[in-house]
Amino acid sequence: MAHICIVNGIGDTVVRFRGALIASLVREGHTVVLSTPHGEEVSDASIQAEVEALGAACSFSPLERTSLNPRRDRLAIEHWRKLFATHRFDAVLVTNPKPVFHAVRVARAAGVPRVVAMITGLGYAFTARGFKPRILREIAGWLYARALRDADLVLFQNQDDRCMLATRGADLPDARCGEIGGSGVDLAAFPAMPIPLGAPTILMVARLLVDKGVREFVEAARIVKRARADAHFRLVGWIDSNPSAISRAELDAWVAEGIIEFVGRLDDVRPELAKCTMFTLPSYREGTPMSVLEALATGRPIITTDAPGCRETVQLKPSPNGILVPARNAQALADAILLLLGRSAPDLAWMGAASRALAQERFDVRKVNATIHRALLYPLPAASGDEHT
Repeated sequence: MAHICIVNGIGDTVVRFRGALIASLVREGHTVVLSTPHGEEVSDASIQAEVEALGAACSFSPLERTSLNPRRDRLAIEHWRKLFATHRFDAVLVTNPKPVFHAVRVARAAGVPRVVAMITGLGYAFTARGFKPRILREIAGWLYARALRDADLVLFQNQDDRCMLATRGADLPDARCGEIGGSGVDLAAFPAMPIPLGAPTILMVARLLVDKGVREFVEAARIVKRARADAHFRLVGWIDSNPSAISRAELDAWVAEGIIEFVGRLDDVRPELAKCTMFTLPSYREGTPMSVLEALATGRPIITTDAPGCRETVQLKPSPNGILVPARNAQALADAILLLLGRSAPDLAWMGAASRALAQERFDVRKVNATIHRALLYPLPAASGDEHT
């Protein structure tokens, strides 16, 4: 049996995103250690208890995912050096941008036999606009290219990210690349639910970031409510430490205006999914959004952007399960919502069934985890002339 380390970049959501993977590895008899940053809104004790309940060990890293201070990054690098030297892992899986930048190279230098990187989205530098993000994008592109040369295999959640990184110097051969359906969704934990009748509810679940499209969601709510005053717009999420975070004052102003209903952070979003008529995520770019996968599994029509990572969650043929709209366009989002609000209940149920079928076909967490297991544990195809540099 193998000794495996999973290096994660966000402490608060680590069990939601990696819990099923950890549990499946443990069930197969493998020993798992999770390296994760400290929680921001979730206590370390709670994170550790959940990880240990899955049968894994938890090691907290000093990583600060939004800090630009290289001294803070060096502390995280030193943590991983000690961790890899102490445990002598057979395989390491690295997810999220900052860990990919640094932990992949540390694992390779430590002699870990199998190093796998999973690209779960490219991060703030690739979605924000302006001079500072442009500079950060150049730095991040260089860091990705440098790190991914040291990975045995790179798992992409969408092909747009692979193409983007190829233009930044990480043009990897097919034998060292794979594609997976995001982090997957547990279809048993998120069963299909009937769409409720009555006043329509439009739901968004996301970290409260500009590049998640929160402002477009709010502006679309304003537009829609002029025609459908009975529509409820519910926002589930929390203010993040990311540079593009929505301010508390801005959020409070929206709530006071009566445009949206802010639910806050939830450990379990299923009650909100059960109450909603449709689900929307007007994000500018994703790996593959977990919130949309959960909405797919519960059988909800989806409105999301024609953007990397988002467009993969809507199929237009043979059975449409939603609508794609341009990113950064509140009017287009509002038009799509009004279009679905004009559909009959049977039509919406039909779209919801198509969402569930898409989740079963492409995003079942068992299929996703099987791909990750193969990447970590089984021999890789030979790639002639391809060596780590």
